[in-house]
Amino acid sequence: MHRILWVVAVVVVAAFVVVPVASSVEGCPARDTRVLARYPITGYWVPARADPCVTRRMVEAIHAVGGDTLITFGPRFETRPGPAFDACEADGRPCAEVPGKVVRRVYAYETSEEFGEGLLRCPGTDRRIDSGGRVYYRVGLGACGDRVQDIVLVSTDGDGLGNLVTEAQAYGMTVYPGLPAAPQLRGKPWEPDPEHTAALAAFTRLVLGDYARRFGGSAAFGGVYQSFELAARDRAPGDPIIALYAAQHAVVASALPGRKIVVSPYIDARRGRGFPPALTEQGVADIAATRAGAPMAIAVQDGRGTGKVPVHAAGEASERVAPRLAPVVGDVANDQAYYGPTADYVRAAARRVPAGVELWVNVEAFEPTQVDGECGRVDPPPLRGRTTKHRLDQQIMAAGGYAAKIISYGWEPFFTCQARPDAPSLSDDIASGWRQPIIVNAVRKDMDGRAGVLVEGYNLRGGTLRFLAPGRPDVVAEQEWYGRGRLESAWAPYPTAGPGTAIIAVNGWGEAATSAYTMPS
Repeated sequence: MHRILWVVAVVVVAAFVVVPVASSVEGCPARDTRVLARYPITGYWVPARADPCVTRRMVEAIHAVGGDTLITFGPRFETRPGPAFDACEADGRPCAEVPGKVVRRVYAYETSEEFGEGLLRCPGTDRRIDSGGRVYYRVGLGACGDRVQDIVLVSTDGDGLGNLVTEAQAYGMTVYPGLPAAPQLRGKPWEPDPEHTAALAAFTRLVLGDYARRFGGSAAFGGVYQSFELAARDRAPGDPIIALYAAQHAVVASALPGRKIVVSPYIDARRGRGFPPALTEQGVADIAATRAGAPMAIAVQDGRGTGKVPVHAAGEASERVAPRLAPVVGDVANDQAYYGPTADYVRAAARRVPAGVELWVNVEAFEPTQVDGECGRVDPPPLRGRTTKHRLDQQIMAAGGYAAKIISYGWEPFFTCQARPDAPSLSDDIASGWRQPIIVNAVRKDMDGRAGVLVEGYNLRGGTLRFLAPGRPDVVAEQEWYGRGRLESAWAPYPTAGPGTAIIAVNGWGEAATSAYTMPS
């Protein structure tokens, strides 16, 4: 297993320890269900892997740092088979030939899951095929009696999704498998090809019907993730991605009633290429309108990892962009490069969240480029570098109190890679620093006739609030009130708080916040 700093003292984490489940399947080590840290990021994108032991250790490591949600990308629904299907034969014929049928079109789908009987409706046409040491499926998209058929050939490298659901069930976690991703329009890969939307919807219905049969009784199966991305901005009438969403989400609502659809639209604050925060409000409403009555979570991508959005504090618009952003937008001031920081976009998104929809925030756990000596992602391009817990704390601050849940792309390699064999990973840094407080909101509030400041966030209990106001000496005030709801709250007296006041929390463990929170105007 990837190391997670198991040397953290047991006395520190005792409040979160669950008795391990002693189980071993197919030679895998027994599960360890202890939660060693409670970090605000609770969901991660993960790969589905055919090896059950690798899957177990990955899920265990995520659970150990407080994760409870796993999301996978859906494979691309391709308009023609690739080389992976060259070896596929059934009864001495190429798999694409169906006796007694006229095959009009052959689609392809390469995945990491093994389907059950729910995928196979039509005897003769639909079948599982073991060929050349690999498992394939052939399914028709029309009625079983239709002589002319469009078919889908599916190639799989093992039951990675089944492994993921099994482990998630054992750890009390939730999985959102990716929906089949739409074919991309030639010349405009950011748009789906509408010619194939009906075929995609038909195949999606078959896949989800199989999910209902295989996973419908599992508490770990939470719903699905919409794999085709779009910008979280207002959409024009007839927008092709919204049309795709409406078609595919109607299938989800019908095949998986009550299961959640997770969508993760991106924001882009770059001047000249992106859009201002105000347009995010209508964008969220447009996406929500595609849910067809199904519960939905809209997880806005914060844009920091790609360099599309900064996470600077209030009052820092005129300061230089962060050094890691300069290769993307140039060495200029924040307000010259961007329309605004992440916090402005999340605040705008929160204004139009209808009933039945939750606002999540997807913090990007990587840097736009790599620097010397830094680990990260090499394939697929572009190169991305590993970020730090300090910066993740800032991204969580930027999500404010608006996010019902904070998730992150992506667990591998960004939380697990190491620059050297003896260097800590990002997940190691979280395990050792999870108790550091994070303030996500602060307001002036009187208590018992005294002026003060109420802060919200994580790991705030006990200790002090340090106030740094422009032109005034620093003040350290003892916390005099603490409360806990969805977020923790703490209050300390401070009569002169206002826009630009920076606050650093130090909690009862003696841990200090890695960044100050600045009160906005």
